[in-house]
Amino acid sequence: MPRKITYLQAVNEALLGEMRRDPSVVVFGEDVVGGAGAGGEMDAWGGPMGATKGIYDEFPERILDAPISESAFIGAAVGASASGLRPVAELMFVDFMGVCFDQIFNQAAKLRYMFGGKARVPLVIRTTFGAGIRAAAQHSECLYPIFTHIPGLKVVVPSNPYDAKGLLVRAIRDDDPVIFFENKVLYGMEGDVPEELYTIPFGEANVVRDGDDVTIVALGRMVSLADHAAEQLAEDGIECDVIDLRTTSPLDEETIYESIERTGRLVVVDEANPRCSIAADVCSLVAQNCFSDLKGPPRTVTAPHTPVPFSPVLEDAYVPSPERIAGAVRESVGAAATA
Repeated sequence: MPRKITYLQAVNEALLGEMRRDPSVVVFGEDVVGGAGAGGEMDAWGGPMGATKGIYDEFPERILDAPISESAFIGAAVGASASGLRPVAELMFVDFMGVCFDQIFNQAAKLRYMFGGKARVPLVIRTTFGAGIRAAAQHSECLYPIFTHIPGLKVVVPSNPYDAKGLLVRAIRDDDPVIFFENKVLYGMEGDVPEELYTIPFGEANVVRDGDDVTIVALGRMVSLADHAAEQLAEDGIECDVIDLRTTSPLDEETIYESIERTGRLVVVDEANPRCSIAADVCSLVAQNCFSDLKGPPRTVTAPHTPVPFSPVLEDAYVPSPERIAGAVRESVGAAATA
């Protein structure tokens, strides 16, 4: 039966549940144990966010505190996955991808293809992303567009606790490498989550809200902000379709196109920087495949093309807001009305 738990608890439940179900699932990462079993029991808080708390108590031989060397433990996880294990490696912040990018895009993403399907890489890399917790530019970026660009990787960006659990279980069971993005601001979000294990298919977007006037496409934390904006707009008689992508690779293009056929207007909300972003990609796909259905130009609401500022005032202005989203929707409706 569903009960309310946090996004963070949902991630923890998915990890523990899959480790109980499958003895080949192992966990690597910096501080994922956090001192348990080493005379530092009070420090055993399960990584910087607490997502792996309690795992060591049950599986002391299947969770490993790694040295501060992302290239080492991500490389080890790639090798372990190719050798029959199902590692879940925690890349503490996605900004650290530069240290281990070769292991991800040159090895994990390509091994199955280069060996003609005879090699499998059932690897999950969990990582945190996003601005909003005053972590400055080196701990706050949204880099899912980079991984989406790479063939051979699956990219998952859950927006709520229910999806976080179901998509992580699906990721651990997948035979291909999955980059699993967790927005730090969402860790405290509560939602209805079943106690049992369940999976959510990749490549199937979720229609959060139905409307016939404008299609809003969003992902991650931006979904709840887009839904909030849609509630405000409904008071003014503007009804929005709000689509949660859930995964960017594979991407559910069909759900987007079906919505555009009905609304004729598109606003894409993406916390990443605007150039070569998911917002840019979705707008391009819609322009190519739904041009005759459009009543006006697609619009985007993104972060600016700058690093994430440390100043609280600037950081708050950096992240897309419900007000900016609503403004873009009103511009879209207004432009169509005057066309």
